[in-house]
Amino acid sequence: MKRINNSVFVLPLLIGIIHINAQEKKTITLDEAVQLGIQNSKNLKIDAAKIEEATADLLEAKNRQLPEFKISGSYMYLPIEPTIDIKLPGVSTAGGPKVHQVLYGSANLSVPIYSGGRIKYGIQSAKYLVEASKLSTENDKVAIAYNVAEAYNNLFKANQSIKVLEENLSASQKRDETFLKMENNGIIARNDRLKANLQTSNIELQLLEAKNNYNIANINMDLLLGLPENTEIEVDQNYIEEGEDAKPVEFYVNEAKDNRKDLQALAQQRKAAELGTKSAKAENYPSIAFTGGYVAADIPKFLTIYNAVNVGVGVQYNLSNLWKKNSSLQKSQAVEKQLEATNELLDDTIKLQVNKEYQNTDYSKKRIAVFEKSAEQANENYRITKNKFDNGLATMTELLDADAAQISANVGVINAKADAALAYRKLLQTTGTLTIK
Repeated sequence: MKRINNSVFVLPLLIGIIHINAQEKKTITLDEAVQLGIQNSKNLKIDAAKIEEATADLLEAKNRQLPEFKISGSYMYLPIEPTIDIKLPGVSTAGGPKVHQVLYGSANLSVPIYSGGRIKYGIQSAKYLVEASKLSTENDKVAIAYNVAEAYNNLFKANQSIKVLEENLSASQKRDETFLKMENNGIIARNDRLKANLQTSNIELQLLEAKNNYNIANINMDLLLGLPENTEIEVDQNYIEEGEDAKPVEFYVNEAKDNRKDLQALAQQRKAAELGTKSAKAENYPSIAFTGGYVAADIPKFLTIYNAVNVGVGVQYNLSNLWKKNSSLQKSQAVEKQLEATNELLDDTIKLQVNKEYQNTDYSKKRIAVFEKSAEQANENYRITKNKFDNGLATMTELLDADAAQISANVGVINAKADAALAYRKLLQTTGTLTIK
């Protein structure tokens, strides 16, 4: 008979143990999770690039107020001898030098003096747009902080559901063992014992679903926080106690008006648009600049020019502005109107959001008291029903129904507290005061 090598069994066992140990467990508070989420956010990386783009536009606007200095040079070879006719009195070109090449160089300097305010308005407008980009980033940070809190809340609820269901599954399995003995002793019918087994199977299915939800929520958290996907996150249960006594809804509406970054970003965009309109109007004015230049040329055996320096003042005006309509002005004024309407719409949206989340927060707090009362009633009902069943005064169905109601009520209390903590954070997000430590 062929001997079976023990390593065939040992190797898979070792691999399984290594895989289990490879799954790192990490306890993270909600504030720590928010920090990690912000540090690893792909959206914020996009926002950072937008800030860089706006900063580059500001630099470009500032560069327009600096002098322009250009140099140029040319070398030309003339394969066909040109005809040269000099018109100066007493100078004859007959039998003159043969020209086959020309060298030419120049340097030009231009310093803007007046441009109707276009340069000044452009710089200030670019500054406002940079600030708007930064405020938009801050607004996104607040949104990310809430998204992380929501994922954290889902992970907590899934974890707590598992704990409750595991406790009830253990109690149900022990009850099945007791009922099996009672059936064997002829105390209860086999049908009643099978009903209890079915209840245990239902709890097992609920537990499987809860674990599946937990695994999905855990992977989601790993991705949000930039952690390895095999990291098992343990949440801090104290976060569900967060919150404070509610203030009047007008307080939160005023907080939103003062702190919402998207509203502040829109205000900066409106300032930039106003300056854009002024800049467009300035196109109807001439541009004045100080100019200077230097020219050198060399035509071998014919002409040499050095130190040809010039200075002066240049004026530029587009005469077509006299009969062409200023389309840039019309566009800029249209943008102003759009941003004004957007601002009014955002004001209404903020009022609606704050009022909605205020009501949700109040509702969530009231739900806790209802669920706690329901859990107390369910637990007491199960105790009474169990006592009746033990004394032959209640049916198996009544006992199992009381047990199912008890499980549902206890899970409901945990979920209600978690949802209330999340609702309060949502209210803070809508007011722009959700702190990011």
